[in-house]
Formats: sequence, C-alpha cells, structure tokens
Amino acid sequence: MKYLSLIIVCLLFSCATKEDVFLPKSNISLVKDVQDHSPIYIFFKTEGKDTIAEVNRKNSIISTNWIFNIDKRLPLKLVIPEIIKLQEKKRGEQAHKNEKAENYYSYADSVGKNMAFLPFTKVYYSMSKPATGDLVIVFKKGSNIVLVNNEEVKKEEVLEHIGRIAFFVKPKVYLLFDKNMSYQEYIETKIEFRKLDSYNDEIPKEFIF
Repeated sequence: MKYLSLIIVCLLFSCATKEDVFLPKSNISLVKDVQDHSPIYIFFKTEGKDTIAEVNRKNSIISTNWIFNIDKRLPLKLVIPEIIKLQEKKRGEQAHKNEKAENYYSYADSVGKNMAFLPFTKVYYSMSKPATGDLVIVFKKGSNIVLVNNEEVKKEEVLEHIGRIAFFVKPKVYLLFDKNMSYQEYIETKIEFRKLDSYNDEIPKEFIF
C-alpha cells in the first residue's frame, strides 16, 4: 500500500499524456521506501529513425528526494547527459537546497512485485574516459567479459578477481560503461556490482564512453 500513491501518480501521468515509461527490472530491492519525493520522467521517443530521450520534470521540487523514472530501452548516451544536467541544477541550487535530499533511480522488483530504488546522489558522471585510475573497470554492451585494468575477466568472476589484487592503499575505482548500453543493462550491472561502492568513500565517478 505504501506505493499506492506513487503508482496512482504514474498512472494518472501516463493517462494524461498517453505516454508510458517501461521501467527496468531486477530481482533485488535495494531501497524499498522513499518518503518526500518528486518524480522525474525520461521517456523513450522516436522521430523518424532517431531515438530521443524526452525529459519531464514539471512536478520536481528541489528540496525533495528525486525519483528518476527512466525508460529501460534508452541507451546511456541519451540518458546520462540529461542526468548530468539535472544533477547540476540540483547541486547548484542555493535558495531551497536540502542537504539530506537524495536522488534515486526507480526500477521494478520482479520477485517482490514492488517498486524499488537505487540511490546515486553522490555519483559524478562524465561522457569521456578517465586519464588514470587505480582500478578501472569497463563494462561493454551485452558482453560477459569485463575489463579490469585492461585484463579480461568473466563478469561472474570480477568481484573475486578484484579481491585477489593486493593494493597498498584503498584504490580509487572508476567504472566505465559503454554509451550504447541500454538503461536496463546499466541498472542490472549497478545492482550486481553494488559492492564496488565500498571502494569509493568520497566522490564516486562513472564514465560513459
């Protein structure tokens, strides 16, 4: 029942605009409850042969938690530039700034049959590759092979592989994602490798290339 209001808002929004957002799915709920939130929608649209990401943030309030409802079919090259703009707007706000307000990606828990949320408030995105990094992990679109400091590792063995690396100090981890990867695959990957967040105590950085 706690998400009834959010679901109703989504349904009303969809009916009013005749548009739908197909949320990504996972079988894990990282965060199940977000209070005092505002919705932001990024729709999948087509114009001829071109795909575009259409943003609607009319109901967003700077001082609240923002929930990003993004269509799973969109590629990262269209999604992340819009995320960067919205992050910069919220971070740059002074008059109504709320230091406790967070940003979340929404997705559907296919097992629990509920909406779930992935926090990403502290993440800084860049549409480029990093010049250097202690631990650089590259995720390619639709591939079961991940590059860990240029070494090919099977996806299911990445965390174990990193655990065997002897670092003299805690490494700075840079995550790189293929710009053509779908938002669905991105969310799946972020949830699967959420343990990597523990390496970044200060400012997590992600690169879309």
